[in-house]
Amino acid sequence: MKGKQIHRNSIGVIGGSGLYDIEGLKSVRKVRVRTPFGPPSDAITVGTLEGVTVAFLSRHGRGHKLNPSEINYRANIYALKSLGVTRVISVSAVGSMKESISPGHVVLPDQFIDLTKRRASTFFEGGVVAHVAFGEPICSRLAQALAAAGTQAGATLHRGGTYVCMEGPQFSTIAESRLYRQWGVDVIGMTNMPEAKLAREAELCYATMALVTDYDCWHETEEAVTVEAILDTLHKNVVLAKRILQAVMPSLAASRACDCEQALDNAIVTDRRSVSTAATKKLGLLIRRVFAHKKGTE
Repeated sequence: MKGKQIHRNSIGVIGGSGLYDIEGLKSVRKVRVRTPFGPPSDAITVGTLEGVTVAFLSRHGRGHKLNPSEINYRANIYALKSLGVTRVISVSAVGSMKESISPGHVVLPDQFIDLTKRRASTFFEGGVVAHVAFGEPICSRLAQALAAAGTQAGATLHRGGTYVCMEGPQFSTIAESRLYRQWGVDVIGMTNMPEAKLAREAELCYATMALVTDYDCWHETEEAVTVEAILDTLHKNVVLAKRILQAVMPSLAASRACDCEQALDNAIVTDRRSVSTAATKKLGLLIRRVFAHKKGTE
């Protein structure tokens, strides 16, 4: 399947470590999507939750087969966009960089620091150049809805903060962890970059629900970070995340009213008439609206 929409105002949920499905989905079916950027991480589960059409994608693939650097972020975002998704909720496991943010808490960051090194971070290449604004990388309206749902679900919630995204898959050294704390970051993870950048290029609303699993390695009174300890906390967090997702859906039933859907209006600097047929075909899903508008004003 390629580009066949399920609903023009669908909600995309990208599940991270531990979140491989969403309970309560009705009329469930699996959709495999082909994209010009290769295959997404897995088949996309489509259904309705609280009356809202949801497209769920396991970021690491079912069985957790992809490490953070192997994930095809472009294909994931493109696939969701092609299905009619307009808003993306990213559920992500993170480490805490502050004493006040404990394992089991939920953070809704509003800033990122990108330390990744080996990942394709833009759709725009091969003869098309775009520079999207990214000063405010999170959709504030979507984050606000998640905050309200988190409170309703009984989460210990932290609104705002900075997520530093490392390459991984190894965890931080103590020196790195201490450095990030000096920067004043709140949480650390491995997957929200370039995911958030690509969502902005695709004109999708994007917000992160960060599930805190550990204190990274800076916390001298805590044991070293281990996969076993992280998964134990994560399994408890996932139950809470599912409650939040169920609680937030009714507030997302209406069409969005934010600037995210116009992110490319002044971002594409390449003259429409100089874009090759091949590039137009590859990026058509992303550039069609903007180029049609430019053609109409020429």
